[in-house]
Amino acid sequence: MRAKGYAVTTLKLEFHESSGAPVTRKTLIKDAVIAGWTGRDAAAVEKHIVELEALGVKRPATTPIFYRVSSARLTTADTIEVLGKQSSGEVEFILLQADGKLWVGAGSDHTDRKVEAYNVSVSKEMCDKPVAQIFWPYEYLVDHWDSLILRSFAVGNGTKRLYQEGTVTAMLAPDDLIRRYSKNGILPEGTLMFCGTLPVKGEFATGSERFEFELEDPIANRSLCHFYNMVTLPVMG
Repeated sequence: MRAKGYAVTTLKLEFHESSGAPVTRKTLIKDAVIAGWTGRDAAAVEKHIVELEALGVKRPATTPIFYRVSSARLTTADTIEVLGKQSSGEVEFILLQADGKLWVGAGSDHTDRKVEAYNVSVSKEMCDKPVAQIFWPYEYLVDHWDSLILRSFAVGNGTKRLYQEGTVTAMLAPDDLIRRYSKNGILPEGTLMFCGTLPVKGEFATGSERFEFELEDPIANRSLCHFYNMVTLPVMG
């Protein structure tokens, strides 16, 4: 489907209010944004940038930086195809402006790690971006936002390991992040934004067969969960 001036993707999403039955509707996504370098601790972010510069990785133009990817990369499917065994997922909270309201979800910024070493934008565009189908209204989370927990697991070779875990305090809060992206402090309608991730435990899970992720709200005793399998395509040169 296309709208004038936009390549639009339609996702079937489930929106949960604090009360009442969930509402499932087809949602138009015009812009998909991957926010990088979103750490709240500016000194720690700068230190990491300097460390990477010493390894030959180019300094980001801004911090945070907002990469754009095709909205067609967004998917709620439980299987994606990847090229070779050099990509891996990473759990992130995501923001979505839909029907005049800000919603919170969970997703995986699946990225080609080999390509990332020389061109981050290309590495982001190469891979599908799985998202959980369920979204919560931000207004019901804002008063206990910092208690939310991100978690992911990598599955491969018959084992499942905890890959990432921590609170969202590692990243800029939604209001702050949106202000840095949008001059009027409002996420544009039809925009979905990935908002940064946590350090991994151990090595990158490249070549994994399955990736599981969740956003936990311990105050409301609920979680947004999703998983996806990776089908590896051969690299033929």
